[in-house]
Amino acid sequence: MSDLEGKTILVTGASKGIGAAIAAALGRDGAHVIAHYGSDAEGVRKALAHVPAERAKPLQADLAVPGGAARLWAEALAWRGRIDVLVNNAAMMAFEGGIEDPDEVWDRVWAETLQVNVKAPADLLRAAVRHFRAAGGGIIVTVSSWNAQRGSTNPATIAYAASKAGIMAATKTIARAYAKERILAYIVAPGVVRTRLSESFAATQGGEAAVTAGLAMGEWVPPGDIAELVAFLATGRCRHLTGATLDVNGATYVR
Repeated sequence: MSDLEGKTILVTGASKGIGAAIAAALGRDGAHVIAHYGSDAEGVRKALAHVPAERAKPLQADLAVPGGAARLWAEALAWRGRIDVLVNNAAMMAFEGGIEDPDEVWDRVWAETLQVNVKAPADLLRAAVRHFRAAGGGIIVTVSSWNAQRGSTNPATIAYAASKAGIMAATKTIARAYAKERILAYIVAPGVVRTRLSESFAATQGGEAAVTAGLAMGEWVPPGDIAELVAFLATGRCRHLTGATLDVNGATYVR
């Protein structure tokens, strides 16, 4: 029996990067995977390519639109009548909206970032907790960022760093408030992961070589490392780890 056999897991932002790797790993380990995407249906198809069709459910939703997360949850829940694990992974990073940008850009970027990175995942947290309380327990994994703890090296991404800290705090609150009801909540805080988003960020910091030179291991984190950790957390085998923030950055940022 696979570790996740019989579990139904919702993964947001599953069409590329970390989310795609997570969806693939969960499917490999026997889970029924609900893979959310915004616009890249082909990316989700590739992520689920090796998951049997009866255990794979792609779902489109625009988390930038108020109410989008609630609709996603309702459609996801309708598939099998329950969700055992929520993986809150979807996020955006805008390379504008910094201190020196015009007011209209600052306001727009903050509004968009808070909607996608805080309000939408918080809506999903809320729906999950309500469902898990009735079901006798469940698991939440929030993918945050080391920027939530140490800030961003690019001031243009100030809204992103703040949003990642916000959803981290929300997840910790869930962990503390509902531990006695067998609701487990973990935070994964990656460093520089080999994704298109990180490659775009590196371009603002002098290029990939400059970023890599500052990493203790001299290499970027493979998305598969994050996926393996999330797959383990989804098993619920280490219940007393709930509330923890797990750093995955190759010893570059050690607390």
